[in-house]
Amino acid sequence: MLEPTAVLLAHADGSPVLTKFTPGSLGANDPFERQIAYVGADDIAAGVVQASGQFSVDDYPYSEMIVVHAGQVVLQSQDHSLQLNPGDSAVIARGTSIQIEAQPDSIWAFCADTQPVEACNIGLTPLPQRTLLSPSTPPGAEILLTPAPQCRSNNLFVEEATDLRIGVWDSTPYTRKARPHLLHELMHLLEGSVTLQVADGTHLTVNSGDTVFVPRGAPCAWNSSVYVRKFYVVK
Repeated sequence: MLEPTAVLLAHADGSPVLTKFTPGSLGANDPFERQIAYVGADDIAAGVVQASGQFSVDDYPYSEMIVVHAGQVVLQSQDHSLQLNPGDSAVIARGTSIQIEAQPDSIWAFCADTQPVEACNIGLTPLPQRTLLSPSTPPGAEILLTPAPQCRSNNLFVEEATDLRIGVWDSTPYTRKARPHLLHELMHLLEGSVTLQVADGTHLTVNSGDTVFVPRGAPCAWNSSVYVRKFYVVK
């Protein structure tokens, strides 16, 4: 079995990525044909969707975060209408009745929890890039190679049944050693740049507007010389 490794899902400027994608859907009720970069045995998946047109789903099968890279995507539920342009993000909760309209050649990155659990947070959750953040725990001193950073975060969507948390995080610069990643994590950089070490020992630089997925257990170091702000999905 291949060692899990960080995978770049999409560049901000739409230029090609080297990641190997597998075309397909996440299940019988999936409304999209996807380009899948990662599917875990524990029901987490990440990749990209390129779509055009209208899609209607009475009972959305997953809890899923999307972040748009090209085009425009409109999400319409009973309670919300969200227009997502490049850089915008939202969460579709499992069980939501939703209409999706994608402009021609729209592209978005996704991270979806596909566990068959009872829906509890039905609806749409917008992810504002600028939202109130609270201090959060920095990396432990045993793995830091620089002084401890100041970190802040805000969980804007929480699904207790799957321990899925989605929100915004920021940090002052820091460097830490490589270690197995503790959680599955999708990161979409809103500001800054970070260099990650991947499984084969090479380095992957993620810039503002890029989206990357790091599976649980993947060897991963972190080196940021500037302030970083990101959307995250963790489980």
